Amino acid sequence: TEQVIAVLGGVIGGILLFVLIGITAYLLWKKLCLFSSYEELTTPVTTISAKAILQKQSSCETQPKDTSRSRSVPFIIPPTLHGRDWTNLMNEEQVQQDSDPYMIPQSGPRSSFHSLAGAYVVGTINPELYKFPEDQSETDFPEGSIGRLWFSVEYEQESERLLVSLIKVRKLQPPADSCSPFVKIYLLPDERRYLQSKTKRKTLNPQFDENFVFQVSSKMLFQSTLKFLVYHVDKQKHHHLLGQVIFPLKNESLTDDSRTVIWRDLEKDNLEPPSEYGDIQFSLSYNDYLGRLTVVVLRAKGLKLHDKSHTASVYVKVSLMNHNKFIKSKKTAAVLGSLNPVYNETFSFKADQTELDTASLSLSVFQNIEGDKTQLLGRVVVGPFMYTRGKELEHWNEMISKPKELVKRWHALCYNT
Repeated sequence: TEQVIAVLGGVIGGILLFVLIGITAYLLWKKLCLFSSYEELTTPVTTISAKAILQKQSSCETQPKDTSRSRSVPFIIPPTLHGRDWTNLMNEEQVQQDSDPYMIPQSGPRSSFHSLAGAYVVGTINPELYKFPEDQSETDFPEGSIGRLWFSVEYEQESERLLVSLIKVRKLQPPADSCSPFVKIYLLPDERRYLQSKTKRKTLNPQFDENFVFQVSSKMLFQSTLKFLVYHVDKQKHHHLLGQVIFPLKNESLTDDSRTVIWRDLEKDNLEPPSEYGDIQFSLSYNDYLGRLTVVVLRAKGLKLHDKSHTASVYVKVSLMNHNKFIKSKKTAAVLGSLNPVYNETFSFKADQTELDTASLSLSVFQNIEGDKTQLLGRVVVGPFMYTRGKELEHWNEMISKPKELVKRWHALCYNT
C-alpha cells in the first residue's frame, strides 16, 4: 500500500508540474505575441503613454508659459482602437483601414486623459493652423479716425434696381458721452431724396443690417454716387453730423452675382458755407524718386450753374504750368446736372524736383452748354510763393514736405484767377 501511495503521489505531482509548465508557457507566448504586435504597430510612430503625457503636462503647467510659441494638442488613439488594422503611407503617416465597416462604436461617457491608461500618441495638432485670419478692417484704424462704415452694393440689371446693404459702423466719435446714431443714404446727383436707417440707441458701434433699394437706369448708374451721412441724435432730438462716406459707382463692377462687403472711413464734411462760386476738393502728392506730380480731383460743391437742367454737365480741367507757360492739361469726365458733382479721378504729370519752385497747377471748373460751347464756373491755382498765397500755398508746401503722401484739401473757386 505504501508503494501505491508513493506512485499516486508521484503521478499527481508530475501532472501538477506539467500543468504549471503549460500555464507558464502559455503566459510567455501571449506576452510575446502582444509585445510583437505593439512593436509592429508603432514602428513609424513615436509612442508615449498617457501617464507620461499627464506628467509632462503637469510639469509644463508649473513652468512659466512661453507666449511666443503655440502649444500643440496631442492626437491620441484610445485603447479600444488598438486592435484595428493600419496601413503605412509614403510620408510615414498612417491611415486606418475599414476592416469592419459595421462595427458599432462603444457607447459611454467620454474619457479624460486620466482614464486613457492604454492610449498612445500618434501625432499632434497645431491650433494655429486652423485659426481664421484676423479682419484688419475691424482693428486697424488710422490716427484721428472718426469712424468706419461697412456696406455692400448690388445692381439688378433686369429690374434696374440698385440694392444697398447697410451693415455696420464702428468707433464713432460723438460730441457727447452717449450716442444714438442713424444713417441717411443718398444717390447723387439727386440730393432731394434719401433713405434712412433705424436709430440705434446708446452705442458707438451700431449694427444695422438693413437693405435699401434705389430705382436707377443702367445708363445713369455709372454716373451716380452713393453718399452715406452718419448722424447722432441728442436728447433734444437735434441731429449732429458725425461723418460721411462718398462712393462713386462709375468704376465699380456691380453686376456680379457675388456680394462683396466694402468698408470706408468716415470723413468730416466741410462745414464752412460755400464760397461765392463754389468749392472744389482735391489731393496733391509728389513722388521725388519718380519725379511725378499726382492730382486726385475728388468733388465740388455749391457750384453756380448757368443752365440748371439735368442735361447740363460739369467737368474739371487740370493744367500744369511752368513760368506761366502751359505744359500739359487733362480733364475729368463730365457729370450731369449736379451742383455738387463727384469725380474721384487721378491725373499724373511729369515734373522734376528742381521745377517745383516755378511750376503751378490750375484747376478750372467748366459747364457744357448748348452746342460745343463751355462756360467757366470758377478756377483755383496752387503752387509756390511766386504764384499763390494762403491755403493754396499751404497745400503746395505740405505736398512737398510729405513726399509720396496724398494731401487733401478744400479750396474756394474764384472767377478771375
